[in-house]
Amino acid sequence: MRLDLAYDGTGFSGWARQPDRRTVCGVLEDTMSTVLREDVNLTVAGRTDAGVHAAGQVAHADLPAATDVAGLPRRLARALPADVRVFAARVVPTAFDARFSALRRHYEYRVTDAPSGAHPLRRLDTLAWPRPLDVGAMNAAAALLLGERDFCAFCKRREGATTIRELQRLTWERTGDVLTAHVSADAFCHSMVRSLVGALLAVGEGRKPPEWPASLLRLTGRSSEVTVAPPHGLSLVRVDYPDDAHLAERALVTRNVRVAPSS
Repeated sequence: MRLDLAYDGTGFSGWARQPDRRTVCGVLEDTMSTVLREDVNLTVAGRTDAGVHAAGQVAHADLPAATDVAGLPRRLARALPADVRVFAARVVPTAFDARFSALRRHYEYRVTDAPSGAHPLRRLDTLAWPRPLDVGAMNAAAALLLGERDFCAFCKRREGATTIRELQRLTWERTGDVLTAHVSADAFCHSMVRSLVGALLAVGEGRKPPEWPASLLRLTGRSSEVTVAPPHGLSLVRVDYPDDAHLAERALVTRNVRVAPSS
């Protein structure tokens, strides 16, 4: 069963279960297990960090064939807390894997450089930046980061996890005093989006030249010069999947161990 869901990450310690902490996975699995009277274990498209939001998260679970899938969102709406919602549930082929079948993930990061700070109604999902930002310089720097690269300079390393990713989109748009970064990749390593945003903010305020973020790709470890942007400005907005006939094939490709691309 595929679940399409959203959550306000403010009150969660991220997606993954943690002892004695409120997490999205913990709340969802516990609530679904109570409602369905079945042990539910969820696999998610992208594990978000503490404070990060999701408008288009995807998860899957294996459930008995007799489960009333169509009625599940309404039943969960009565049982879940207000900061997480399941919008849709549907039966999918057994080859569907929310994590490994994904083609790409899309994130957005919101920043405002308004002298007055973030609008009160958007303060929980918009970073207030104290200095003016040059969106042209940020886009020039962003363009140099695109492609399949080893992004270890921008990632918190996890044992056994690769830092080679294909960054497919990284653009900034300004609407008034709000800047939104649109970031898409086949996958992201830990803190990659927030680190990229942090580097580009340094360019936008003039502390670093546009060539600086791309120069860090030559490093073989995480850069101490990159500041990780705060989590609350970041939202997972969409996950793309192939058609049903190509789900298994995509999962095999995703599980392959990547090697560093040639320079």
